[in-house]
Order: sequence, then C-alpha cells, then structure tokens
Amino acid sequence: MADLDDVRAIALALPATHEGVDGHRGGAMWRTTAGAFVWERGPGAADLAALEGLGRSWPEGLVVGVRTDGLDEKEALIETYPDAFFTIPHFDGYPAVLVRLDAVDLEQLREVVTDAWLLRAPKRVAREWLAEHGTADEA
Repeated sequence: MADLDDVRAIALALPATHEGVDGHRGGAMWRTTAGAFVWERGPGAADLAALEGLGRSWPEGLVVGVRTDGLDEKEALIETYPDAFFTIPHFDGYPAVLVRLDAVDLEQLREVVTDAWLLRAPKRVAREWLAEHGTADEA
C-alpha cells in the first residue's frame, strides 16, 4: 500500500522533476519540462456520472494518474492488476492509467512512475539516469 508521500518521494528523486499544482483540478502534479508524468486525480462530476452509467463507482482512497507508454501498456496494467489500476471514459484513447494508492505495491508504483518519467524526461537526462541505474525495472 502506498500514499501520496510515496508518490512525491519517488517522483522527486528523479532528475529534472518538479512538483506543482494541477491547474485544472488543484491536486499535486509532478512534471519535467516536457510535461506531467504523475498527478493526483480525484473524480469530477462528469467522471462520476460516466462511471455510474457503466454500473461502476469511483474507488475509495487516493488515486493518481500515471502516463503510460501507449495504450497497449495501459491495457496490460489494467488487465494484469485490476485491483490497483483502472481507467475511466475521460481517459479513453489517452496513454495514462489511474492508480489506487491503497491497492498498489510500493515497488510497482516506483516502476510505473519511473517508466512514466522516462517518457517525459529530457533525452540526455534519461540516458544518464539509465546508464547509472539500469532499466526502470532494475532501479
């Protein structure tokens, strides 16, 4: 089980990362110069209505959004770990997955946040980090 402080520690340990506030929803967001890679994500009214229409509800506890390396990776995470990862209609066609912090293993969280950072990190910074740490899975 993880919490927002774990997300913060993982994200800020990665070079060229800074924390800000999501201008749309007001939650915490971690980004590089190329954009956000992990962000706090609560439900909006449209999210709740869409989920209700599907016979689903927003999970209890904190949720973060994490960028993925395409839709195939997103679907693989959701299918393999349905208790920890999910999506909503708002994210259809978007390479990101929602993560239930109370259901995700800390190492799994570290892996998906690091993978997301590698997608947004400046190329030189990512290469240097990988040379020092190996693949994101090994870090």
